[in-house]
Amino acid sequence: MSNLLPLPPPPQSHPPETPPWDTPSSMWYTPRTTPWRTPRSTQSTPLNQMVSTKSPAVKFNGLDPEPRKDTVILRQPRRSRTNLLIWCVAGLCFVFSLLLIFFGIATLIVFLAVRPRAPVFDIPNANLHTIYFDSLVYFNGDLSMLVNFTNPNKKIGVKFEQLKIELFFFNRSIAMQGVQPFSQRRRETRLEPIRLISSLVYLPLNYAVELKRQMQNNKIEYEIISSFKVRVHFGMIHYSYQLHARCHLQMTGPPIGILVSRNCTTKRR
Repeated sequence: MSNLLPLPPPPQSHPPETPPWDTPSSMWYTPRTTPWRTPRSTQSTPLNQMVSTKSPAVKFNGLDPEPRKDTVILRQPRRSRTNLLIWCVAGLCFVFSLLLIFFGIATLIVFLAVRPRAPVFDIPNANLHTIYFDSLVYFNGDLSMLVNFTNPNKKIGVKFEQLKIELFFFNRSIAMQGVQPFSQRRRETRLEPIRLISSLVYLPLNYAVELKRQMQNNKIEYEIISSFKVRVHFGMIHYSYQLHARCHLQMTGPPIGILVSRNCTTKRR
């Protein structure tokens, strides 16, 4: 019996660290300040401000901190009224746009209904009376012709202004004459007599030699260039434009020079 080892002493029981009446579970269910309740603010908030309140964070580690209140104030933008002058300018622009659209549509309708055409310039007859030289480079000449002005429009009357007719030998001007303004009714034709006289006009030597050679061959080539302003009248609509005419003439030599051929074109600019 003396060979038996002594038994160890029985374990001592330690008192619990937390009393049984104060456990974490009891603290979980009975917080002093619940997270869904926010203390009322004692300060008054203006009507033009928005208040955003954040709920205090709750820790569940056995400790209950004091509630924290974070408030963010957001200012609403001020409403500014538009200036009266801006409204007036916008109204005027709107009215001007409507008028512009109206007149554009009206002009298009009138153009499609009337279909205006440019007047026609032509030379049906011409006579070359004289060509002679006082010296090698000084030229004299006399040319008469009939100019035909035609208004091909059926509903529009025109008026010709600032008429000028020039006679050219190649690209050298040798005579010029103006024409008095006149009007033409619808589909009217007018024959205007024109006389172009050249008196001691200087021609370069090569031009003078070429003109003498054409006189010997009995085939003289002239060019008529005309420019004039055309005014169009259609009811209350009035507008104007420039018209340019060009004619190439081929004539026999003087004293009975006659018109052999012609080629006339009229362009609007």
